[in-house]
Amino acid sequence: MSNNKGHHWLTIHEASKLLHERQLSSHELTLALLERIEPLEPSLQAFVTVTADQALDQAKAADRRLAKGEGTPLTGIPMQIKDNMCTADVLTTCASRMLHNFVPPYSATVVERLFEEGAVMLGKGNMDEFAMGSSTENSALYPTRNPWDIKRVPGGSSGGPAAAVAGGEAIYALGSDTGGSIRQPAAFCGIVGLKPTYGLVSRYGLVAFASSLDQIGPMTRDVTDSALVLNAIAGYD
Repeated sequence: MSNNKGHHWLTIHEASKLLHERQLSSHELTLALLERIEPLEPSLQAFVTVTADQALDQAKAADRRLAKGEGTPLTGIPMQIKDNMCTADVLTTCASRMLHNFVPPYSATVVERLFEEGAVMLGKGNMDEFAMGSSTENSALYPTRNPWDIKRVPGGSSGGPAAAVAGGEAIYALGSDTGGSIRQPAAFCGIVGLKPTYGLVSRYGLVAFASSLDQIGPMTRDVTDSALVLNAIAGYD
């Protein structure tokens, strides 16, 4: 068990400083998040899939990288990916029973870019089915609840990522926004959500809702974190 009570509330830049100074390991931080997820998920339901084994393996790899002085601001930081972004060998359902057993053979460009940075994926976030909704009540699996008041909705369609970040289940997350699906749940849950300018971030591997409007963006605890994630995922593909 982890003794790092409270580490699940760190921002990316706070956690990164501790990791680079070797005051905290990615393995310890990831354990703290996984231990936070376990008791909260029955009420919040922010995750479709939790990838605990993969996360701990990635955390150990991140610690090796940090020990060599080769870390980036996102190295070793645990995060969540909305479940409409392809993740190689990890279930990607779009919160639909139609895709209950779909395991992609490749990862979305944004996921690959985060993995290149040494990020740690805790799992996949719940959403309105195929991103069609504004409350995450339209997930075919179960509704996500707002961590500030579980009688209220977290917004949508990126309600799982918003709830995970606001509830201390992930340091940050990636959501997708077509007509407000990052910005509205970020507002409902009291976090920072950004829809990037169209074309700034690759959509390759994102299951489309309306491809001429869809954009992938960061969902974070503060603006500095948002900039760090955007810098990592933006660029020509």
